[in-house]
Amino acid sequence: MRTRVAGLTIALLALSTPSFAAEPAPLSAYGDLPSVESVAISHDGKRIAAVSRIKQDRKLLVTENGALISVTPILDMKVRRLDWVGDDIIVLEKSDSYDLPQGFTARKAELFSTIALNLTTKQRNYVFADTPWLSKAVFGSYGLRKIEGRWKGFYAGIKYKRSPDRTGWEFDHGRPFLYAVDLESNQVREVGDAAKENQSRDWLVDTQGNVVATFDLAESGAWSLRNKAGREIARGADPMGNVGLISFGRTGDTALYSLADSQAGMTRWFEVPLAGGPASEPMANATPDALLISQTDSTLLGYLAFDGGKTKPVLFDPRLQKIFSAVYRAFPKLDATIVDSTPDYSKFIVLTRGNRESGTYYSIDMTHSRADPIGYERPLIHPDMVGPVSTVEYMAGDGLALDGILTLPPGIAAKNLPVIMLPHGGPSSHDVETFNWWAQAFASRGYAVSQPNFRGSTNRDMAFRMAGDGQWGRKMQTDISDGLAELVKRGIADPTRACIMGASYGGYAALAGVTLQRALYRCAVAVAPVSDLQDMYWLDYTESGMNKMARRNYLEALGDRSKFAEVSPRRHAQSADAPILLIHGKDDTVVAYNQSTRMAEALAAAGKPFELVTLSEEDHWLSKAATRKQMLEEAMRFVQKHNPAN
Repeated sequence: MRTRVAGLTIALLALSTPSFAAEPAPLSAYGDLPSVESVAISHDGKRIAAVSRIKQDRKLLVTENGALISVTPILDMKVRRLDWVGDDIIVLEKSDSYDLPQGFTARKAELFSTIALNLTTKQRNYVFADTPWLSKAVFGSYGLRKIEGRWKGFYAGIKYKRSPDRTGWEFDHGRPFLYAVDLESNQVREVGDAAKENQSRDWLVDTQGNVVATFDLAESGAWSLRNKAGREIARGADPMGNVGLISFGRTGDTALYSLADSQAGMTRWFEVPLAGGPASEPMANATPDALLISQTDSTLLGYLAFDGGKTKPVLFDPRLQKIFSAVYRAFPKLDATIVDSTPDYSKFIVLTRGNRESGTYYSIDMTHSRADPIGYERPLIHPDMVGPVSTVEYMAGDGLALDGILTLPPGIAAKNLPVIMLPHGGPSSHDVETFNWWAQAFASRGYAVSQPNFRGSTNRDMAFRMAGDGQWGRKMQTDISDGLAELVKRGIADPTRACIMGASYGGYAALAGVTLQRALYRCAVAVAPVSDLQDMYWLDYTESGMNKMARRNYLEALGDRSKFAEVSPRRHAQSADAPILLIHGKDDTVVAYNQSTRMAEALAAAGKPFELVTLSEEDHWLSKAATRKQMLEEAMRFVQKHNPAN
């Protein structure tokens, strides 16, 4: 494929590639929300929708053949996803943080809602908003289908019951029903029952809008898959609940479900006929990083796998294999992600990041073998400002093979550098060779940044992930410091100039690095961290409604409750041997804000140096531009104070 700059770039963003500047980009260029995000392409391939920032104002822009046709202000709306429904309707999914009323098990919740924007009629319909007996929140999307000429969205929603005086509606229970929503009229029709008490439910909806399969999972771990006639076509039990209905199989007359095989150390996928019959394994012995599911009919197209550190598409259809392979071959040295495509796979939207690439969206036309850049995530960060990214392989102290992602300062020799250890959150997650805005910000100021994929990460098989069970503050923690030792051994890092920093689980690891471990780091920055495992366990368990399956999962991941105190940084505040910066969003619904305030209290009582920064109206994911930039500015100030790069 040849690449050229299309007129669409200017139409969409009014931005061009910046010229080289001798000075590094301002810190806000890294910490701000991307200039372009959530890009989607219409079914005919002529229209592109994107959330874009113009002079700090976020707007939903729509272009048609390169010409701007629609502008919708969205301010600080937390947009989670964009989808086209045909060529005229955009479905926007957003979330908001809410304080829950008394009587609920949780105090706060992040609730999702869906908006259908009709470009022809100029209507803006909020799903469920016109139905008083339904909550306005959406609890899952189950497909977009064109039925008898009209587009329907299938969404799970909470049904209310009549109030005792029959004048209004009140909460009944939190088990969703399934509804078909006409995305033009906003009319709602119930199509699927809620699960029984202490169970959860998922559905499969075919192209005609029929519920053809129902999957139920009980608190005990027992599960059952039934077809539309109510016949059980698969069943089993997994006390941890590591099982789920995924989609249709390779055809519309089969269903695909997944099971965790702990003995084999892998996830297995089974395809079973909806009419009943023996199941097969379409991806036997494969270790997919992601599945490829058709947006049109929810059938399984194939999967993505890592091959030599690069993404490799595996499609069941030879024609699609050729198309998807060509897309990835267009960007052989970058981390490429397919964001969207037309239903016929003639056009794609692809996001690339990596070495000398801070994030570019491309429109790819397979018919003409052309890739046109249509938007830049961070236009102020020139390719020469991007620090080189590579993978460093090393061995843990017990001999387990590990790796980490290393980002180096641009234009500086990789020798005796000050270093930041930046473990990821999750901990069921992993880092890859790509442009990471947090790592690149510190690299731009002279630091080497290492993102270790410790045991428990998801970049390898299930056995590797399960190796992290019960290892919070133990081997998962020493995997991080073993990564630091490897950089020192190679002469890249100066062991006397190391800090540790992270968010969520990474924030926990940062606190553990200066409380449970000793004499390794000059400072720690913990964003939305867990500081006390007992507090986290008890809050999450009670907020789950004392769900037994949730309890089993927590204890499998965290280990023996009687030993929680041994690996809880708050209980070891008196051992802190370096200054600590705590940063936490007030609206965090994943890790409680008081995990940071209680850590601060413990540090104050022990007379240890610390700072606490509260991010007002911010969630766990740093979703708002102002507070995200505030986090990065505070973290940079703190690290430069306690571990200066020069």
